Amino acid sequence: MSKKKFKRAGLIGSLVFGLVMAGCGNDASGEKGDLEIVYVERDSEVASTYVIGQVLEDAGYDVTLTGIDNALMWEAIANGETDGMVSAWLPLTMRAQYEAYADQVVELGPNLEGAKLGLVVPEYMDVDSIENLSNEADQNITGIDPGAGVMDAAANAIEEYDNLEGWNLQTSSSGAMATELRRAYEEKDEIIVTGWTPHWKFQAYDVKYLDDPNGVFGEAETIETIVREGLKEDAPEAYQILDNFYWESEDIEEVMLAMNEGAFPKDAAADWIEENQDKVAEWTDGIE
Repeated sequence: MSKKKFKRAGLIGSLVFGLVMAGCGNDASGEKGDLEIVYVERDSEVASTYVIGQVLEDAGYDVTLTGIDNALMWEAIANGETDGMVSAWLPLTMRAQYEAYADQVVELGPNLEGAKLGLVVPEYMDVDSIENLSNEADQNITGIDPGAGVMDAAANAIEEYDNLEGWNLQTSSSGAMATELRRAYEEKDEIIVTGWTPHWKFQAYDVKYLDDPNGVFGEAETIETIVREGLKEDAPEAYQILDNFYWESEDIEEVMLAMNEGAFPKDAAADWIEENQDKVAEWTDGIE
């Protein structure tokens, strides 16, 4: 299979880093063809994409990993301009994109179950439910980038819960949110952040979700693998690996935590793969 190239200038311009980030692996790879896996530039998606990218590289493919806007990620797969992703939060977070493109892509099913959105606080805070919030953290919720599903849900929570009238949802980025959480946690300050599972903060800190009796943040979600039509015929072994890819929150959070502690994504992925050969063997079973 020849390497896919983005065909639209607008699509290229949307890349998070403005740069296609190539693969993760060894010099002997590439004999089975080229693959491009796209992802949104968030910690969980970076971790999962670099792990599966390394596994595909080790299986003999030349893999390019490309950070891209969420909506364009779906469009690129639907148009066959790229090969797939392991980043589809369903059924709620990416519902709009799924409804727009479901009939133009191939859904391989969950690669992780139990994904969740909500408001998160340190365990030392004496509050357990959104409906019991009053003046904590100066009535401020520290969020991430606008347009993220968890931000939409948090904005809805401010509308739905009468006790949150007048509260502020602060937009920033996932990195800035994490920095502020670390500072507050170390100083035992009150803080409320938009949270999601999987995320390394549940490995690094003693934090908890606030109960959501109104169900604004929805039920637990799955993170699914989506590929382009025709991939099974063009790259059957890659298709099989992507179809087999499945792990637990604890697995991905280990990679995310290593990244947060300073490891480059490809190094964190390689270390996890080396330490979890039994699990990787399940994904590559039957691949030569």
